[in-house]
Amino acid sequence: MKTLFAHRGMSALAPENTLAAFNLCPEYGLSWVEVDVDVLADGTVVVSHDDTLDRCTNRTGSLYDLTFEDLQDIDAGSWFGDDFIGEPLPTFTQFIELVNKHKLNINVEIKSCTAGWEHTEKLIDGVINGLKKLNRYSDLLVSCFNPLALAEFKRRSPNTAVACLFEKETLQQDWLSILQACHAEAIHVENDGLTKEMVHEMKHHGYAVNVYTVNDLARANQLFNWGVDGVFTDVGHLFPSRYRHG
Repeated sequence: MKTLFAHRGMSALAPENTLAAFNLCPEYGLSWVEVDVDVLADGTVVVSHDDTLDRCTNRTGSLYDLTFEDLQDIDAGSWFGDDFIGEPLPTFTQFIELVNKHKLNINVEIKSCTAGWEHTEKLIDGVINGLKKLNRYSDLLVSCFNPLALAEFKRRSPNTAVACLFEKETLQQDWLSILQACHAEAIHVENDGLTKEMVHEMKHHGYAVNVYTVNDLARANQLFNWGVDGVFTDVGHLFPSRYRHG
C-alpha cells in the first residue's frame, strides 16, 4: 500500500496547518495527515510550521513570546482566502480531537526549537502528553530534522515509531548511523536529488522511505515504482483514486 500524506493538511485547498485544512482530508480520501508542532512560552503545543507568526497569520512575532491566551486574537486563515477569515491557530489538543473524530493517521513533525533545548524539552513533553489522548484507531509516526531531539523523544516514548528527516544538503553518508542512533523506523527525505539507487539502499537496510514534498504526479509514480512507501503532497485531491480511500 502506497501512502499519501496530506502535507500540513489539504494545504492547496485551505490554509496550511489549520483545522480547516485537516477537516478536508476525509472528504478527499486521504487517511494520513502531516502536521508541524511547536511550543509557546507557557508550554502550550500549537500547530505551526514556522516559529514566527509572520507568514501565515495576521500578526508578527515569535511563538516563543506567546501564551495560550494570545491565541484568541490570531487569524491564521485570512491570508489564504476570504472563506477562512478568523481561522484559528490550532492547539495540538484541538488537532488530536479532530484526528479522533475522523480516525485519521498522523505524522507529527516536532520542530527543532530555535529558542533552545529547554523549549525543545517542553515541546517533547507536550507532544507526548497530547498523544496520550490519541485514539487506538490511528497509526502514528513522529519525525524531526534534529536527531538529538528525535532521539530524546524516542527515549521518552520508546513504543512510538519515529522517522529521521533530511534535507538534500544534510543527507550525507552518515544517514544510517543517525537512524540507528535514533532507533528510527523510517527515513523522510527531500524529493530533490533523490535517486533510485538511494531509495534501494534505504530499503535494503529495512527502513520505510517517505519523500517530501511531491506535487508532480509523474514524479510520485516514479518514486512509488522505485519502492518508496509514501509521499507528502499539497495536492492529494489531484491524485488518482487508487492512491486515495473513501
